[in-house]
Amino acid sequence: MKLIIIIAQDSDADTLTQAFTAENFRVTRVASTSGFLRSGVVTMLLGVEDFQVDAAIQVARDTLPSNDKKRATLFVVPVQHFEQV
Repeated sequence: MKLIIIIAQDSDADTLTQAFTAENFRVTRVASTSGFLRSGVVTMLLGVEDFQVDAAIQVARDTLPSNDKKRATLFVVPVQHFEQV
């Protein structure tokens, strides 16, 4: 299992959330602030199976406008234990 952490601009948060949920990914959004100019950003957390990582990243790539400006930062972190209570 992997945890995908996505740090995106506030303005992209709704679009990304809708895209992930449309593809049956569960996403948790956390409001946060970036260090540069204290601009509004959103941190998104997605818990996915190993085979779903590429598909989730592709959703982000397909959803965000492609231009010279980077719109999000993604981290993929291994999860050793997962439990719902």
